[in-house]
Amino acid sequence: MGIEWIEFDEGRVRLACADCLDVLPMLEAGSVDAVITDPPYGIGYKRGNPGDRGRGLTRHINVKIIGDDKPFNPRPFLGYSTVVLFGANNYSSRLPEGGWTFWHKRPSMKENDFSDGELIWNNSKHPTRYLQHMWNGVLRDSEVGSVSYHPTQKPIVLMEYFIQHYTKSTDVILDPFMGSGATGIAAVKLGRNFIGIEKEPKYFDIAVKRISDAVAQPILIQV
Repeated sequence: MGIEWIEFDEGRVRLACADCLDVLPMLEAGSVDAVITDPPYGIGYKRGNPGDRGRGLTRHINVKIIGDDKPFNPRPFLGYSTVVLFGANNYSSRLPEGGWTFWHKRPSMKENDFSDGELIWNNSKHPTRYLQHMWNGVLRDSEVGSVSYHPTQKPIVLMEYFIQHYTKSTDVILDPFMGSGATGIAAVKLGRNFIGIEKEPKYFDIAVKRISDAVAQPILIQV
């Protein structure tokens, strides 16, 4: 089955609505330098309710995420030069040694049903990092008042951090679980080439719109 690509910025940004495991073998060897992604890591499988995974705004409660009803296998993504995987504490037994970042996203230490933060794995030997960026429903340190498009949507500035610290300006970044496109927006803002893959059409369409809007804006930083 052929994969249809949508391209922006003279091919520097390429997006496909497909299963990433079908697309990866089709990518030219050496065409990807870094994988930065927030995969469906099996919270629905563990808890029986995929909507419990990082619900964001209340309209996402009980929204199912494709692939979240089974354990995540990181093996197909570990062969790239740079790899950054969110939610990695949920599948740490299947990861090799690497570096860790704890993202603290709660506004206080008051207990509730959600995690205080998220563990992010990378395949470097960086020391353990700690990032504080509130992202708790409508309580946010960035994108205040903006729409939450996806149940596990990540802050654009957070994706910018990982792109700036773990990739070079010439790198091609792949997000095989693109969701609503935060990694792609961050890549475009930083002048990086980007490949995004999303299996679910409704989120793919959202990502296309958000990333195309980012492409239309001037690049403010190139690092």
